[in-house]
Amino acid sequence: MPPDPLVALRGGLVVSCQAYPGEAMRDPRTMTQVALAAVRGGAVGIRVQGVADVEHVTHAFAELGITVPVTGLWKDGTEGVFITPTLRHAVAIAHAGATIVAIDGTRRPRPDGLSLTETVAGLREHTSALVMADCGSLDDALAALDAGVDVVGTTLSGYTGERPRTDGPDLELLAQLVEHVDLPVIAEGRVHSPAQARAALDAGAWAVVVGTAITHPTSITGWFVDALTA
Repeated sequence: MPPDPLVALRGGLVVSCQAYPGEAMRDPRTMTQVALAAVRGGAVGIRVQGVADVEHVTHAFAELGITVPVTGLWKDGTEGVFITPTLRHAVAIAHAGATIVAIDGTRRPRPDGLSLTETVAGLREHTSALVMADCGSLDDALAALDAGVDVVGTTLSGYTGERPRTDGPDLELLAQLVEHVDLPVIAEGRVHSPAQARAALDAGAWAVVVGTAITHPTSITGWFVDALTA
């Protein structure tokens, strides 16, 4: 029997391997290589965007006997609800092989008109994947708990208008979720250093997601250039 995905993630680092249209690394094969490198470095989970990327990563992991859980999502658009915004997107990501499907877990209207509860129920009907709610506030996370998700994250803190965008992870929101939501809480969003990741874990995070600071060379290069030209 495969290990429980959430147990496998506990106390560890999840690396988000994402690149977007027009970027030099925008290729599922490249993202798969990045994911494999992250696992070699000790990542206990991988987060991947898009059906093709999820398929490539999960296929490579299966061939190599890697059992690291893959959290999949599908970003469609750039405004409003765009992280796995509909049931159709969520089912497609699950069928592509994701262990956990990350969906927008806010209380905002969804493009297909379904509620979060209906989306979760529909996903349960069609797949066996776990469901992660990417939240922007405590109220979002409480609603996601009621909707029946398996895990919540601070992913959308600072992006929905309910909370300010912090310089670094939103540790205040993280602490609120840990205290009030009886689910594993993933720290995600603006974790840019090992010290910040450690602080999130110390604040009660079940696991910590790091993306840009590990897998986005353009941003990392920009940080160094800015420091040298200031």
